[in-house]
Parts: sequence; structure tokens; C-alpha cells
Amino acid sequence: MRKLEKFGPNWKVSIIVVLTMLICLSGIALAAEGAQASGGSAWWFWPACMFLFTFVVGLIAPVSGVGGGVLFVPIATAFFPFSMDFVRGTGLIMAMMSAFSSTPHLMKKGLANLRLMTPILIVSTVTSIIGGVVGLWITNAFPAGKYYLTIALGVVLFIIFVVMSKAKKLEFPEVTGQDPISEKLDISGAWFEPNLNKVVNYKTTKMPVGLFAFAMVGMVAGMFGLGAGWANVPVLNMIMGAPIKVATSTSMAIITVNDAAAAWIYISNGALLPLVLIPAIIGISIGARIGAKIAEKAKPTFVRYLVMGILLLAGIIDIIKGLGGLGVIPKII
Repeated sequence: MRKLEKFGPNWKVSIIVVLTMLICLSGIALAAEGAQASGGSAWWFWPACMFLFTFVVGLIAPVSGVGGGVLFVPIATAFFPFSMDFVRGTGLIMAMMSAFSSTPHLMKKGLANLRLMTPILIVSTVTSIIGGVVGLWITNAFPAGKYYLTIALGVVLFIIFVVMSKAKKLEFPEVTGQDPISEKLDISGAWFEPNLNKVVNYKTTKMPVGLFAFAMVGMVAGMFGLGAGWANVPVLNMIMGAPIKVATSTSMAIITVNDAAAAWIYISNGALLPLVLIPAIIGISIGARIGAKIAEKAKPTFVRYLVMGILLLAGIIDIIKGLGGLGVIPKII
């Protein structure tokens, strides 16, 4: 218990949220099995399950900066009886709504940096649209291709997890000098950190490398319908030197625009189902508003390990799903 004290009181919140999600998913699985055995379920059953699930995801999203899509897409395709295209389309809209719900509060507190996100959005918005087109094309042209892509994504998430676990000073990276672009744009900021009881000043660097990385992130995000938070945070934090809480908060602000662009591809192709989308939006919006208040007070160490935990969980689920779909292992999820 003493080891957990360095995370502050938020480790208790983390345990409660994780246990709630596990109970929620277990209940969904058992109820679905019972409904199948009895010959069906009421029309409201799956929308109600979707609301509960996305509410829990919404609590986690603002703290981790992942938007929620990186958890929603792999878990929803495993436990809910909906087409993958509907799940991916809903994942983008849901991540966007969680970002809209939490970003105003994070900006008000000085955690989300507009100067930092603006050049990133110019690049990643274009590639996210391209990714959405490519993702739908792969699903229709190569049915087995989605499983190979799912495995590849899982491996990437696992690699990011390993890199973050080895890296040092992610909570408050030391940036000694800025690149010319970051210096010209004066990309810096400050916020009051309640856990240190002082104002923390910071600046970022390596903007050219960051722009290239975000171009790739936008492509993959649009392709899988995951939102972009799963990679936004590591790029902002480990490559560009933004403190972990600034990285997670700015990631949520980026998602508000990125996902809106990619979502139109799914909307224009009819890959949205109101029965899935409406309860997901309501659940994530309520959860994200509460999660934003948790994010403001969360300790940087807690945020770092929460991000790592989500990346590891999502990576494992993606690899198992992909191998199961290809028949390499028994289909578990």
C-alpha cells in the first residue's frame, strides 16, 4: 500500500474504475450468453450496455488523453454484436465527443496548449481523412486484411508501452533548447500543478519530427476508427518534450478536430448506427465531464501509468483479436 501512495488518492479511483469496467464487461458477456440461450433479448438491452460501458471509458479518457476510442473499438468488437464498421464509426464520434466534453475545462486550467496543437492539426487532419478511406477500402476488398492490421496495431501499442516504461522524466521532461519552428511559434506554456503547489513552466521541441509522427498517427487513427490519443500522448511527451499532463490534455484538444475530419468518411458511407451511436455519445459525454475534473487533480505519475496500462491492455486485445480472426489461435474475443 505504501508504494501506491506516490500516486496520491487517484490510485483508489483507478482501481474503482478498472473494477467497474471489468464488472460491466463480465455482466455484458453473461447477459449476452443468457439472451442467446433464451432466444433473444429486448431491444433496449444492447443500447443500455453500450451506455454503461462508454460512461466508464469516459471517466478514463480525459485523464489518459486517449479519447476513449483505443479502448472502445477493440473491446466493443469483442463483446457487442455489431459490425466492425459501425463500431469504428462510433469509436471516432465517441472519442470526439469525449474530447469536446473535457477540453474546455482543460484549456481553462492551462493544460491544453493551442499553440502546440495548431501545426499538428494541419498535418494530421489530412492524413486522418486518407486513413478513413483506406480503412473502409481494406475492409471491403480484403476481409482478412483487417486482422493483419489489427495485429500490427497491437504490436505498435506494445512497443510504445515498452518505450514509455523505460523512459525517464516523462512527468516533467527537460527541454534545454527549442528547434527553430517551435521557437518561432513560441510554443511554451505554464499551469498550476496542485500536487506540487506551484506554477510549472515548460516548452517543447523537435517540431519537424513531431509533424512527421503525427502524419502517421492521423493515418492509422482514421483507418482503425480509434481516435488518435493512443499515439498523441507518447509523441507529445517523449518526442516533443511536453509534460505528461500537458500531453494528455493537448491530445484531447487535437482529437476534437482530427476525429471530426475522419468521421465524415464513415458518415458518408453509412457506417453509423443510431442504436449504437446515441447511447455511446450520452455515456461518454457524461463520463468525460467527470473525468476532466479527475484529470486536473491527478498526479503526473498516476497519469503516466494509466496511459501505459491502457496501451498495454489495448495492445494485448488487438493481438489476440487478430490472431483469433486468422485462425492462428482459438477465437477468444
